[in-house]
Amino acid sequence: MIPLRDRLPSRTTPWVNYGLIAANVLAFLWQLASADVGNTALAYDWGFVPERFLKDPVAQVMTVWTAMFLHGSWLHIAGNMLFLWVFGDNVEDALGHGRYLLFYLAGGFLAAMAQCLAEPSAAVPMVGASGAIAAVLAGYVTLYPKARILVLFPVFVVFLFFEFPAWLVMLEWIVLNVVQALVSVGDRAGAGVAWFAHVGGFLAGLFLIRLGMVGRERIAYEKWRGFYTREQPSRSLRVRYRRPPGSFR
Repeated sequence: MIPLRDRLPSRTTPWVNYGLIAANVLAFLWQLASADVGNTALAYDWGFVPERFLKDPVAQVMTVWTAMFLHGSWLHIAGNMLFLWVFGDNVEDALGHGRYLLFYLAGGFLAAMAQCLAEPSAAVPMVGASGAIAAVLAGYVTLYPKARILVLFPVFVVFLFFEFPAWLVMLEWIVLNVVQALVSVGDRAGAGVAWFAHVGGFLAGLFLIRLGMVGRERIAYEKWRGFYTREQPSRSLRVRYRRPPGSFR
């Protein structure tokens, strides 16, 4: 399922989220201008390479973050920025601008470390914001588990639209990534996607969001109520209808 938008308006302008999206787009345009999209020289210089990082972590630590702003294709960056656009603003709204930026960068760092632990000998550079965005997804579902998410189901040439709770959308996402990560173990053909970075980023986000929300209050929001096509009368209205004749209405 592809999330298109949520039904959760933000109270503040998500300047940091806008800035992150802009930085990713500008970095990708730089890659295009350099004719260097993919695992070539530019990606190798600025991407995260586990084998190289473990040999000299001090010299290579900055590549953990520079890799987060590079992407391998139009589809890669489009998918990542869609998820960041849909879910990032509300996490920033809850955390505040400064904490959200730290949350995002820390989530991306821990995602890279998860991939490094899973494939320490990998010499192929890892690029993309997926690990950091996975942390954002975990933060979102922790804060707004029953938020209403509009998703798209492409079935051949038919496009189906549904509204699901956030917890169901995230459950489908993390289960898919865990399965793919397990399948990719020992399978070099699946090495093109850093599945363990996705899973690691999500797990990191579950911890970091609790740390980031210390001293801040949860935001009340409209919750998903199920697959109903008609509004059901509230309990207070049903009680009122049972009042005896002649009572004040």
